[in-house]
Amino acid sequence: MTSPPAPPPARQRRTTRATRARILDAALRELGRNPDSSLGDIAEAAGVARRTVYTHFAGRAALVEGLAEEAAEAIRLAIAVTSAPSPDPASALARFVLTLWPVGDSYRALIGLAGQGLGPAQVRDVLAPARETVAGILAEGQRRGVFHTAVPPGPLSGAIEAQLLALLGTVRSGTWADDGTGAATAALIAAGVDRATAAATVRRTHRPH
Repeated sequence: MTSPPAPPPARQRRTTRATRARILDAALRELGRNPDSSLGDIAEAAGVARRTVYTHFAGRAALVEGLAEEAAEAIRLAIAVTSAPSPDPASALARFVLTLWPVGDSYRALIGLAGQGLGPAQVRDVLAPARETVAGILAEGQRRGVFHTAVPPGPLSGAIEAQLLALLGTVRSGTWADDGTGAATAALIAAGVDRATAAATVRRTHRPH
């Protein structure tokens, strides 16, 4: 009996990429839920055999590194989208939050993995571009008098990040539903924009063009 023909190389590569993406998606969910999730847990969540995970990743450390690379790329894309000039710092901050919100799970899971396969320095390196972008927006807003100056840009960026991660956690738990508009409004209020102006800025920024 002859063996069935091997799939064409292009199709095989697409299948391999799709399987790898499915494993990473499952890892994101499982490690975001529990940073101690095993490769067996991740394989089950991805609907593949454990040996299939090892086909793509040498072990848990390699899988976590792959997740970090995916998160870093998502953050870079979000920054690229928001790099175009904005009419004012409030709009820039709103646009950044709205763009990063869909990749918030990657961001949140990555922070949870500090010490769980990723060193704190690695996590800082991946997240630094997002943090620096927000700090730059806040510094410009403070210079123009758009944001309050009670807290310096760096610490204020960290506080807004913590707030957004907490809000994302409520969405994941099902206690709140948000497409990013509520989170962006909360970020602007935390930066010192009054509630009505914050809501109007987010609506204007979120409006499809």
